[in-house]
Amino acid sequence: MSRAAVVAGIGSCLPPRAVSNAELSARLDTTDEWIRTRTGIARRWHSDAGMATSDLAVGAGANALKSANESIVDTVIVATTTPDRPCPGTAPLVASKLGMTGAAAFDVGAVCTGFLYGLATGAGLIATGSADRVLVIGAETFSSILDPADRSTSVIFGDGAGAVVLRAGEASEDGAIGHCDLGSDGAGQDLITVRAGGSAQRLSGVAPEPGDAYFAMAGKEVFWRAVQRMAESCRGVLNVTGTRIDEIDWLVGHQANQRILDRLADDLGVPRDRCVTNLAEVGNTAAASIPLALDHAHVAGTLRAGDRVLLTAFGGGLTWGSTVLTWPALKRG
Repeated sequence: MSRAAVVAGIGSCLPPRAVSNAELSARLDTTDEWIRTRTGIARRWHSDAGMATSDLAVGAGANALKSANESIVDTVIVATTTPDRPCPGTAPLVASKLGMTGAAAFDVGAVCTGFLYGLATGAGLIATGSADRVLVIGAETFSSILDPADRSTSVIFGDGAGAVVLRAGEASEDGAIGHCDLGSDGAGQDLITVRAGGSAQRLSGVAPEPGDAYFAMAGKEVFWRAVQRMAESCRGVLNVTGTRIDEIDWLVGHQANQRILDRLADDLGVPRDRCVTNLAEVGNTAAASIPLALDHAHVAGTLRAGDRVLLTAFGGGLTWGSTVLTWPALKRG
């Protein structure tokens, strides 16, 4: 049988402070009704002072390891847009805090598609025999890069982390990671971006504008590109794996915006009630959104062993990706 990476455990972590729409409405020109109608979000979670992305990653990683009945892995991959520092990467610190000094550890930067890129990378390491166990974490503290006065982003994004443990197994097993459809278009880099802080800005000889240090997104353009690219990617992975759309039990899209998720489901022909979503309760958590949604659905009993699950995401870069797997029997936290 062919060697493959198999999902062996899952976990998540949210920071302690819930931020309601009412709280945001008190300081922004918005209302609870406007936010719910435009995004589908009721609340999001923000980190307290002194809490970093690595702290959320450690929490999610520890819970995933517990779910898998594991204490160590060979490799730790952290997908994040909000690393603790520009240098070094966050993953080595996360590995160290989890008691795995010496493990290979590195970050993946693909914004909201980061978890799927990390999943594909971890699966590749296992398939080639370079690792036997890999911890893949999506973790974000997006509140640290949001302009608190920007209604268009502050109401959408939140903090959180989700993680899975991959182990070496066989391609025929439930939970095996097979083909991953991944893509990018760098010409769209300005649609989802933080303009200041990188080498392009620092070496431009031009002082940044005050808002350039904050996250910015061209919402309308991103909406249509997200639906198009995720739909194309989903069809691509279904075609390669020989899976019909009516064989999919659950669609788990990046939790960006409820209108995007609804439009994607309609485009693919998936009933909206077969879409896993926790967007209302956590907001858009970027690289953390898919593992968070999976863990919450797993804990709630929505996902059951044997279910066919289609994962898809779209993010800055521009990047996108999809994969399909059969949900395994996992321990619930």
